[in-house]
Amino acid sequence: MLGTISGMQSTDTDAASKYGPPPQYPIESVDNALRLLLLFETQPSIRLTDASNYLRVASSTAHRLMGMLLYRGFVRQNPATRAYEPGQALSSIAFAVRRQVDIRTLARPVLELLFQQTGETVHFARLESSDIQFVDAIESSRAVRVGSRQGITLPANCTATGKAMLSRLTQEQLRALYPNKELPVLTENSIKTRTNLEAELDEIRRAGYATSREESEDGVTSVAVAITGPSGSLFGINVSVPAHRMSDRLRFELSDIVRAAAENLQDLLL
Repeated sequence: MLGTISGMQSTDTDAASKYGPPPQYPIESVDNALRLLLLFETQPSIRLTDASNYLRVASSTAHRLMGMLLYRGFVRQNPATRAYEPGQALSSIAFAVRRQVDIRTLARPVLELLFQQTGETVHFARLESSDIQFVDAIESSRAVRVGSRQGITLPANCTATGKAMLSRLTQEQLRALYPNKELPVLTENSIKTRTNLEAELDEIRRAGYATSREESEDGVTSVAVAITGPSGSLFGINVSVPAHRMSDRLRFELSDIVRAAAENLQDLLL
């Protein structure tokens, strides 16, 4: 094993460079820990002497690095061989990433159909604690449109998609996310208190969809529906429309279209 790992020494720097430029202020200990984790791409296990020789550091330094990785669950130590193997944290991260990619892949055709049906900007988002992250979007081609929010994170209580996902939580779960009565706001129309949020979530549960009336950004309105992922994680689909184009009739029509899209995706996730 030592010969194999040592043989990778000359290519390690070249391999790392493909991911991006070197940092302006590198932290050697972090870099060494990450280099050890990258070895698991090709090595089923790593002995302490292998790690020391590979990094060209003292055995005590390698031991401290492995000790921290062990503490955080990124490696585990085989009791029989004393070698270090991939830990549960690595497996959990890999599974979570694959799951998110798979769900986004499944959601894309649903978003495309929703875009074709409405001609408006559509988004796919997931709930992250009390925030939502927009993970995919198709932006409308209309001259006046809502811009894509892909990659953006916003307070869940300020968006239709966030409120749709929050409506799937119990009161205990909601209050754990919002221990304070005052909520973060983005516009004058944002929901400002937990009491008002709870009342609106009750309405969303009855209606089966959520709306936003310029609550995250002036001039932006949305209709959204939540979806539950295989592991219980929450996702949402929305259609975003400039406020001047939104009417009660259009809002009602969009609610039917978005609910159908959400049901379609929910069936794919079962």
